[in-house]
Amino acid sequence: MATGKRDHGPGAFLHKGAGKRAGEADKRDFRGGEEMTRQVEKTNPRLTNLIVLLKNTSRENEAKIWREIAGRLETPNRNYAEVNLSKINRYAHNGEIILVPGKVLGSGVLEQSVKIAALNFSESATSKIRDANGQCMTIEQLLKDNPKGSGVRILR
Repeated sequence: MATGKRDHGPGAFLHKGAGKRAGEADKRDFRGGEEMTRQVEKTNPRLTNLIVLLKNTSRENEAKIWREIAGRLETPNRNYAEVNLSKINRYAHNGEIILVPGKVLGSGVLEQSVKIAALNFSESATSKIRDANGQCMTIEQLLKDNPKGSGVRILR
């Protein structure tokens, strides 16, 4: 009796790629009934060294701010902060230290003189910050100058 349905019977199985389109790979690996996820490591040596330095400084100085920044930098690059100068101008006060765990972009006007530490700066952001008598610095430089992390505002 033909019902139009496939009966694979007891012990029958589908091959690994069954039901997938051509070229589509199986993204999961099952071992012992548990799903294994692939760990992706950072390939940028500056970034890996910075994350280790942040964690060590956090531990030595009991400053939770550096552990938080390390955690944000361990996420995928697409999740990094991209902060425009207009946002920094809106939330920063004159003479304040701003930390951006990502890139500072040059859109907007900066009217305050602030120190900004970030992973990267666009060229226009660097010139606008210097024009406002501000200072651009790397996160490594901020760590060296202020290991306790006091008086730092994080923007993302």
